Amino acid sequence: MLLLPAGVYRQIVAACLDGYPLEACGLLIGEEGASGEAQVRASHPATNAAASARVYTVEPRDMLRADREAEEIGAVLLGVWHSHTHTDAFPSPTDVAQAPDPGWHYVIVSLRDSEPVLRSYRIRGGRSEEEAVVLQ
Repeated sequence: MLLLPAGVYRQIVAACLDGYPLEACGLLIGEEGASGEAQVRASHPATNAAASARVYTVEPRDMLRADREAEEIGAVLLGVWHSHTHTDAFPSPTDVAQAPDPGWHYVIVSLRDSEPVLRSYRIRGGRSEEEAVVLQ
């Protein structure tokens, strides 16, 4: 389960809309709970180094900055978010193949329809499983 503050939700969706027509991306900062839930504390927008409407690559410098930001507040990188400009909020085969950490939460914001749709997944062993997102 991903516990997502409403303000962070709004920041992520706004960054995805601002990045359109390219895929936007960023990192999630927070803590993992003992019972499997993850509490997001912040979002760190990143540059899509791929500069593409179909794929994303988090700029390595932005990854380093987010990791340092997390460390400064006593948190960790929980995962990554990115937008899908033309498809559902579901991991593409490329998303699954490039998922760097089986412990991460992978948030996808679909901009296909008039209202953005945000969903979160755990990607492990080449398989994706949707998890609940609770707005706080």
